Order: sequence, then C-alpha cells, then structure tokens
Amino acid sequence: MTRPSFLERALFDDLAEKAAASPRGRQHHNFHAMDEPCHRMAVGLQPSTYIPPHRHLSADKAETLLVLKGRLGVLIFDDAGAVVDKRILQAGGDCLGVDLPAGVYHGLVVLEADSLMFECKAGPYRPVGEGELADWAPREAEPGVAEYQAWMRAQFD
Repeated sequence: MTRPSFLERALFDDLAEKAAASPRGRQHHNFHAMDEPCHRMAVGLQPSTYIPPHRHLSADKAETLLVLKGRLGVLIFDDAGAVVDKRILQAGGDCLGVDLPAGVYHGLVVLEADSLMFECKAGPYRPVGEGELADWAPREAEPGVAEYQAWMRAQFD
C-alpha cells in the first residue's frame, strides 16, 4: 500500500530552496508515479524562471494550476500572440488558480519569490511537442528571453 503524501510547510520550504539553487529557477515534486494516468505535482518557482508561452495540443492535456504560496501572473494568448486574458493568481487572493483547456496558449510569470503551485494534468509525461511552443516567443536559452520575460512581467504592473 502506498502512503499518503502531505503538502506541509517543510515541502514548500524545500522546493523554494531547490528552485532558488536551480539554474531554471524552478523545482518539481511529483506525487505520482510516471505511469499513472493523473499527474500531480508541487512546483517551487522563483522570479528568474522563464515559462514560455505554450499549449498542449493533445485533447487529454487540460491542466489545472493552483497557487499554494506566493503570486503568479498567467497570460492567455491567441494564436498570433495577442494577450486575450490575464490574471494574478495568488494564494489567499481572489483568484487562486486556473483550469486550462487543451489547445490554449498560456505563459506564467512569477511575481513573488518562493512561490509554489500545484499542477494537475493527464499523464503520461510528454515533452512539449511540435506546434506547442509559441513561434512568436523565444524558447528557453534563446536570445530575447530576458526582454520577453520583462514584457510578460510588465503586464502585471
């Protein structure tokens, strides 16, 4: 029998510390086995992380994001890269998260250090595939990331 996993302050602190030490500015903690049909994870996030606009084209890849600690900005884009909606997701705030249907371009920006979100989507894990990364935004480690990330953050000033 597997044992329950609790979302305790020690886990939050550990993820924040590991995210701060990570070159990507984020750290995942999986509550699922990779072959399970439902993937559930806590993600520690720092403001330095860049989560480029992307979508999940597979019909079974809707995802739900809930902020457990801190503050994130979520941007929803049309296919041409125009912002069609944006929200601040904040633990204890008016909007705690978002349920994203498959096929919707979205990007996140971390607005508060040591933020933590819970993410749930169908497994198995598949890397972002062809046509899922926005062609109008830079990918991680490409030129222009700093400027684009600053633009994303400015949408919430």
